[in-house]
Amino acid sequence: MIRKATLLAVLSAALLAPTAVTAPSTAAATPVTAGRQTVKLTVDAITPDVPREPTTEINISGTVTNAGAAALSGLRVRIRYTSVPFPDRASLEAYQTCQACDQASRSIVAEIPAINAGGKAQWELPPVTPAYLNLSGFGVYPLSVEVLDANWQPIAIQRTYLTYAPSTMPKLPRTRLAFALPIIDQPHRSVDATFIDDQLRTSLVGTGRLADLLKIARSKPKNVTWFVEPALLDDVDAMTRPHRVKTRKTSQDRPADASAAQWLESLRSALATASVVATPYADPDVVALAHQGLDEQTGKAVSIGAEQARKLLQRDVPTNVNWPVGGLIDADGLDLLAVSKVDTVLLNAQNAPPQPPVLTTPDAATTVDSVMGPVTALVADPGLSRALELDPSFQGSSVMARQRFVAETAMIAKEQPPTAPARSLLVAPSRRWQPNPEHVTALLKTTAGLPWLANGPVTALKAGKAGVPRAALTYTELDRKAELGKKYLDGVAKLAGKSRLTTEITSKPLLSAFDRSVLRLTSSAWRGRTGAATSSAKQVNATTDEHIGKVQVTGISSDKPRSIAGTEASIPISVRNGLKQDVTLRVAVTSDNRELLTIGSYDEQMPLTITAEQNGTVVIPMKATTSRSGDALVTVQLTTLDGKNYGPAQKLTVRTTGYTGIALVIVGGGLVVMLAAVVMRVLRRRSQKRVARATKTRESEHV
Repeated sequence: MIRKATLLAVLSAALLAPTAVTAPSTAAATPVTAGRQTVKLTVDAITPDVPREPTTEINISGTVTNAGAAALSGLRVRIRYTSVPFPDRASLEAYQTCQACDQASRSIVAEIPAINAGGKAQWELPPVTPAYLNLSGFGVYPLSVEVLDANWQPIAIQRTYLTYAPSTMPKLPRTRLAFALPIIDQPHRSVDATFIDDQLRTSLVGTGRLADLLKIARSKPKNVTWFVEPALLDDVDAMTRPHRVKTRKTSQDRPADASAAQWLESLRSALATASVVATPYADPDVVALAHQGLDEQTGKAVSIGAEQARKLLQRDVPTNVNWPVGGLIDADGLDLLAVSKVDTVLLNAQNAPPQPPVLTTPDAATTVDSVMGPVTALVADPGLSRALELDPSFQGSSVMARQRFVAETAMIAKEQPPTAPARSLLVAPSRRWQPNPEHVTALLKTTAGLPWLANGPVTALKAGKAGVPRAALTYTELDRKAELGKKYLDGVAKLAGKSRLTTEITSKPLLSAFDRSVLRLTSSAWRGRTGAATSSAKQVNATTDEHIGKVQVTGISSDKPRSIAGTEASIPISVRNGLKQDVTLRVAVTSDNRELLTIGSYDEQMPLTITAEQNGTVVIPMKATTSRSGDALVTVQLTTLDGKNYGPAQKLTVRTTGYTGIALVIVGGGLVVMLAAVVMRVLRRRSQKRVARATKTRESEHV
């Protein structure tokens, strides 16, 4: 026991440490090695999270692990504390690194039985109360837990916080708090039912990442807004039917996956009444799309995302709130989102810092300007957000992280006088996080009961009187280098053009499966992995070409000429529609050698409609421009109604035979022969008549 003046002096020294607010410490105690003996300390429980009465019993328990090679004995557990609360949030972090703070604290000690090498021992301290600890009022107080060796020297330390909120404390303005939790994944398919990896199947079951997210959702927390990525739902839905897994090394046909159907149905049920937002389809790298001129892909991703989320979750899901990759966006990306009717964005604190800097916690909500007008920006608190991302390798860190989260929010509540406008806080982990479902569920439950917080959905956070000025969107050169690159996106743009062709010839334009395939290629998940993305793009390109090739000109070849007998002829061009839907297109025919052959007048603007799996024919007039024989190449190109080439052009060889001049010679020769025959016949008849007269005369004379 030491005097109060000494306590105040030592703790004040701790609080003068650097005041940067950083993430809460969630690691287990750093082992302190004495010789070859190593001890690990975890704090398994501090209950309740927030004592409300002076007589409320506080129970602290945990585990000591002997990681050394010899048995340990004579160990003790000690807690140290003071009755002086922290003055601000920055002092919480300073306390974590202040070695002197533990030397000026009151203490309570409990004995630990001997621990064999590699063994563990459970410990529990005698219950204490706020009155016993001499806690004077609402605030956050330092609390450290130590393991002492036989010589009373500390060999492991955990520093944490105890938040006291007496029921008699003055009423505080409730801080509005919203959690944004992502159900976002990377693309797993190239086209249709073809998967590019087998990771999704394992993620849906057991301790898989998506299985853990489902566990949290099934607890139905009321203070969470779920950001669901529709392409992920689409991929899971594709697994509920027979599909193929095709990687670089293997290709395997799979039956319908029952676990995928169960996961999707369970998620649908868990989110039936929850606050849900649909991200754009495939979570595209919006800023990269803006910088590389693929503007239309963002709007398409938003609309397709809404459609797929509504179909697979069986409820209307808004798309007006966007969470860009890394919480970072610039003015170009914001404009693309605003044009797609996004009116709220979730940002990283570095993307919109307070300007000038403030000493207290800034309100989460602000506004930023876009081409469509003001957009609400919700800035996540970095310290609170990282409290959700527990390192699973450290046992007991969930308790420490939860105590730190409670402490942080309590300090925020104390920053403003009771008459100040209520502020808002946004908590958002990294978007492709690996959650610990037990930790997250416990934290959400604890937060929902804190008297200084008002929990609600993300959409309830609006810019108001508590807002602080913030700098313009901060987007650095390093941020830009992290985007999907120009070379890769140029290839995606070409594929997007092919994808549009597959819909532009249909009599009733439908959403193409290739639109979704292209959007998967724009996913922000490919950042730093464009090699894998390029492999998927090749599969999409090959399948798109195969689809386009199902509508093509048939029966013509540059090796098999068609002949024109005479100066003019009409040659039919046949088009085969191998698709299962009607198509409407045009046939453009041009002569490659106009000195020998020209294309006659025909209505090339007349659309040719061909029913599903049938042929269509257009008759093309052609005219030989010379009497000599020869071969001329003709180009036949299918086009969309607005003149875009559909598929590759094909060549037809047309042979002009020169039959017109030969026919004149033949006809002329025939006439000469005919005239000669007639003359001969006339002369023969005259000769016969002369002979007859002469005979008759001789007979008369004889009589």
